[in-house]
Amino acid sequence: MSTDLPVLRPEGSGPAPGAPPGPGTAAPRRLPLPPLLAALTAALLISVLCGTGLGAAGVTWAETLRHLRAGLTGGTITPDEVSSYTIVWELRFPRALLAAVVGAGLSAVGVAVQAMVRNALADPFVLGISSGAAIGANAVLLFGALASLGVWALSGAAFVSALAAMVLVYLAARTPQGLTPLRLVLTGSAMYYGFSAVTTLMIFMAERGEAARSAMMWLLGSLGGATWASLPVAAAVVLAGIGALLWWARSLNALAMGDETAAALGVDPDRMRRGLFVLAAAVTGAVVAVSGAIGFVGLMVPHVTRMLVGADHRRVLAVAPLLGAVLLVWVDIASRLLLAPVELPVGVLTALIGVPCFVLLMRRRRYSFGGA
Repeated sequence: MSTDLPVLRPEGSGPAPGAPPGPGTAAPRRLPLPPLLAALTAALLISVLCGTGLGAAGVTWAETLRHLRAGLTGGTITPDEVSSYTIVWELRFPRALLAAVVGAGLSAVGVAVQAMVRNALADPFVLGISSGAAIGANAVLLFGALASLGVWALSGAAFVSALAAMVLVYLAARTPQGLTPLRLVLTGSAMYYGFSAVTTLMIFMAERGEAARSAMMWLLGSLGGATWASLPVAAAVVLAGIGALLWWARSLNALAMGDETAAALGVDPDRMRRGLFVLAAAVTGAVVAVSGAIGFVGLMVPHVTRMLVGADHRRVLAVAPLLGAVLLVWVDIASRLLLAPVELPVGVLTALIGVPCFVLLMRRRRYSFGGA
């Protein structure tokens, strides 16, 4: 019996998401890569600037640009500008940058996970890492665990519990023959429900009030806690993860075509899958630790990217992080402005946007299960 899951893929595009077209299959039309990368880079810069200038508090664009220049160059500000400078430099700017980092990380890991488990329905949270991270985060938010770590308590606890979840999933999923896609997905899904049950029990047992609200906000995804302290570690892990995936792009192309094909091309599928599992868990844990569980980005962006540039992972991994970064910056802007001064959870908006977009994507591309 085959251990591969039925996959959702464009008809005639190959055995799995990310697999190049086979012999006799017409390659889809692709956008030229250099102009697309230039356009997305410019769009990201403009998006971060808009994320810094837009908000419920009334800060003019002239003030925003002046405060950014002062912060970047070490310039001085007048005493009456301290309040607006704090809003721009200490709150909005690191938040916009963190949104870009989280969007890039989730999108890149989404590409890797879909190739790793050979299932187009997979996303960074299918391995159960995000729900594992939620246990550590809720321990801090609800019960004050690791209070001695100060501002690092929440992200540190979430990251450590995410790594612990990774170890549990790996130990439960591995076999003498290695990690198979089916066992990995089933184990991750089962662990997800188990970790979510623990998280729900923690919220139920905690005292009602602001702590429970903060825990629910974190579970739904929020960038409201962005600070300069939380940005460097997440950015470093995401950049390292994207660099490693770009280095492995050719191997990902082989892996997406099936284990037998990958082995024939000189790629050890089991070793490759273990490396991807560790990388995906590390990047997902680092991202979830600072933003909570933001869904649909890692599921939707890889598919949109393949529509634009084709299935070659060298092209997909160059475009998907930029596209995901731009998307999440604008979703975060919307979360702050739609019901200002009340802030919506970012994960709610990504789901509201992602569900109809993904349905339209499937209809347009005639996706079907198992090529049926």
